[in-house]
Amino acid sequence: MTLCPLSPAGSKAAAEYTNGLFELGSPGSAGPLQVLQLVEDLRLALELQPREEERNTLRAQVPSSTAHMLMDWLDMDRGSDRGSVNLRSPVNNESYQERLVRLEGDKESLVLQVSVLTDQVEAQGEKIRDLESSLEEHHHKLNSTEEMLQQELLSRNSLETQKLDLMDEVSYLKLKLVGMDEKQNHNDSSKDQQNKAEGLLQELRLLKSKVDVLEGEKLQYERKLKATKVKKKKIQKNVYSHGTLRIRRTQSGTLQREDLEPGEFKRGGLRATASPRLARTGETLTSVWDLKTPFSKWTPEQVCCWLEESGLDQYVILAQHWANSGQTLLSASPQDLEKEMGIKNPLHRKKLQLALKSFSTKTTEKSSELDHIWVTRWLDDIGLPQYKSQFHEGRVDGRMIQYLTVNDLLFLKVTSQLHHLSVKCAIHVLHVNKFNPNCLKRRPGDENKTSPSEVVQWSNHRVMEWLRSVDLAEYAPNLRGSGVHGGLIILEPRFNSDTLAMLLNIPPQKTLLRRHLATNFNMLVGSQAQQEKREFMESLGYAPLSTTAKVRPKKLGFSNFGHLRKKRCDESTDYICPLEAAQVQAVLNGAHRPYSGFRGLSPILDRDPDRRQQVGPNS
Repeated sequence: MTLCPLSPAGSKAAAEYTNGLFELGSPGSAGPLQVLQLVEDLRLALELQPREEERNTLRAQVPSSTAHMLMDWLDMDRGSDRGSVNLRSPVNNESYQERLVRLEGDKESLVLQVSVLTDQVEAQGEKIRDLESSLEEHHHKLNSTEEMLQQELLSRNSLETQKLDLMDEVSYLKLKLVGMDEKQNHNDSSKDQQNKAEGLLQELRLLKSKVDVLEGEKLQYERKLKATKVKKKKIQKNVYSHGTLRIRRTQSGTLQREDLEPGEFKRGGLRATASPRLARTGETLTSVWDLKTPFSKWTPEQVCCWLEESGLDQYVILAQHWANSGQTLLSASPQDLEKEMGIKNPLHRKKLQLALKSFSTKTTEKSSELDHIWVTRWLDDIGLPQYKSQFHEGRVDGRMIQYLTVNDLLFLKVTSQLHHLSVKCAIHVLHVNKFNPNCLKRRPGDENKTSPSEVVQWSNHRVMEWLRSVDLAEYAPNLRGSGVHGGLIILEPRFNSDTLAMLLNIPPQKTLLRRHLATNFNMLVGSQAQQEKREFMESLGYAPLSTTAKVRPKKLGFSNFGHLRKKRCDESTDYICPLEAAQVQAVLNGAHRPYSGFRGLSPILDRDPDRRQQVGPNS
């Protein structure tokens, strides 16, 4: 029961209550408001009773007539709305029973809604758990795949590293074996040296077998591509061979195909056989040269035989149909060679044109004795073996090396500025040594008795042996594919010990190691070359040699298109290694310092301003 605040009437009733009794001598007649006020006072007075016993005592003192009167008054007309006691809630004018029923219905509705929402939450939670498990499974698969890929990459890198290490060991053992052989020639009776040589031979065989295994693993990735290329080439040859059976000369008259014997070549008859190569009749290229016959009078068979010996055998069939004699090739333009013989490769056209020029001028150069197989070995010697396949596909021989241009190197995918300098200096060395095929030194000698004139002829492998002799063997393998050889070290003025340290991947923080390298490098190049390099470094406009700079192709403006035809006739200024007439005469006469005229002729700092723009230090 809630306590209501005391009204003034209630305060008066409480004041009149003394000793647990009301004074019943109040006025006998009162209005409706007073009656209601008295009822409220009675309720308040009962609420103020502290104990149940007092309430019972007070109720016992109420007269029975009064009690019956109050009960009859309160129960009177219970069924009538007009006179009944107000038992409804003061909030929304409904009874407590109706409100209880309504609340019970709301409770059941809420319980039902809660149960439905609980089921939905459980279903969504189940889906979330399934998605999380699926996501975790996919993450696991992704991690396993990444681990497998990483392992494959690591295994491949390790195989490459092992291969390089084994090749290094093989070359080192070869050099040791050569040294042991030389010592054995001086002292054949020494059994200890023989045992060491045998041990080295066994190690060499083991290392070779390991290298072969690694090569086999590497070649497995390339077999499919090579097989596809071979099939394509066979198909092309079959197409050409079947096409030649239907080609006849216009002057052949009524000669039929069955009149010719297989492999027989006859003027005025069929121009080709079914084979992509000519069937030789016992006449080799040497015998062709022995005939002292001018090239212009060579027969088609001799011309095709010469093309095949020159490495241009893929053009033999078309040349057999087109060339009536050697004069056909001598009088042909580059456009004729491309159209009639299908020579799309500019290097193949250049090779053929240089050879034809030597025939027409009747001049023989020493570089013409070096074929394209020798050039691939030469690339190994100068430290650029990564370009062997491009040079071999271009059939680049010694004569083309002599007249190699910057654009030729770019066509061969040689874009590194440092590699251009390496090729330039190597060609310098060939010029001075009159294109001697064995001018580069591969075997080590006495390290304490080296001179710059000897160092300039060192191969890439010989430089690595020098690094081993100065206690830098762990960095020597980094020179593979760098293009570093003796000619680059001596002839290029911007190549110094810092450049070599960068190529060897010696960290800049290892100052003592770099100082050790600089000391030995200066002793190697000599005081004169060291002074020239220092003066060049102190000159105006000096830019250090970068190991990552690229060569830009020459850009022709609109004003240069009119002179394009004129420049094609004489491209000597675009040679990667041009030789002036005075220098050529000095080489032929045997100058005292044959390399002094070449030092400082870098493609970066050439006299030609166009070349300075083409190959810049910031490219």
